[in-house]
Amino acid sequence: MTKRNNGPQQIGDLVGGIVGKATASQPAAKKAESSGLILSAQAGKLLDVAAEIATNPPTGEDMAFTHAVLCQVGLPRAKVEGREFMRQSGAAWVNVQAGYLDEGKGPVLQPIPYGVMPRLGLAWVSTFAVRNKEREIPIGDSAAEFLRLMGMESDGRRYTTLRKQMHALAAARLQLGFKGRTYNGQPVQQFDAWVSNKDTQQRALWPGVMVLSEDYFGSLIESAVPLDSRALQALKGSALALDVYAWLAHRLHRIEGRGVTLHWKALREQFAQEYTGKDADKNFKDAFVLQLKKVLAVYPQAKVKRVTGGVLLIGSPPPIPYKGGPTV
Repeated sequence: MTKRNNGPQQIGDLVGGIVGKATASQPAAKKAESSGLILSAQAGKLLDVAAEIATNPPTGEDMAFTHAVLCQVGLPRAKVEGREFMRQSGAAWVNVQAGYLDEGKGPVLQPIPYGVMPRLGLAWVSTFAVRNKEREIPIGDSAAEFLRLMGMESDGRRYTTLRKQMHALAAARLQLGFKGRTYNGQPVQQFDAWVSNKDTQQRALWPGVMVLSEDYFGSLIESAVPLDSRALQALKGSALALDVYAWLAHRLHRIEGRGVTLHWKALREQFAQEYTGKDADKNFKDAFVLQLKKVLAVYPQAKVKRVTGGVLLIGSPPPIPYKGGPTV
């Protein structure tokens, strides 16, 4: 058992107390229940995963990957009206353009991919590509199998969402830019559409293979960031939480000295484009703080604390040690 790194305001006093006392025989959710606390099923699962990560270092099977630029500027988290989406943070930027996909009866304009599903889908596809150094990704015999591989339930709503978002992702054109270098193209070179069978009312089969474009594959291999798949599954209820986790995993181990203070203005520019209206700033701040607590629960090495006007990032080990892996 490894000693847990209790960084400043690591999970919050309550969550930290629960996770710190959890044992294999008495999971964190049970500890909360015995203490008279009422937790949702999702919160209980999060605490159990936090306890698992805090006490058991990741193995090879726990390693996942995503593109370094997408750790800094993610896909949209909410539905986008129109055919183009741009997000920029410092020197990194991403531009997503909607594309067409043949769904069996000719071209159909797809929406811009957004939310949790394409993030997890890209992470799973990227993980297979990096581990096996292959562009061809076997994604299972059915949608239910793909959901299982991503640790998600195969209920009807998820099934429908998966179909829509993976079609959108397969059709999308993606531009990634960072410090003078621009990648232009589509991550997916070949994709057989998931066409439903209305005659038999059977759930449609996924294509057996998704093929990444050569350019995207090369860019991914050069700049893949290792993540803990256990954390991704624990945070799958929030696209913002997934973005904050990937961002910290990519950035914290690069920080030296006393750390870097990021003010709310800079954080809003990076993460808050979906927040609009009169109370947009307050709503974003409240949401960010809530999701940050969840992220720190499953990234116990992270040293992040609230300061006046923002957050302080202190140099921390990455969630997965870099041991001869991809150069980022």
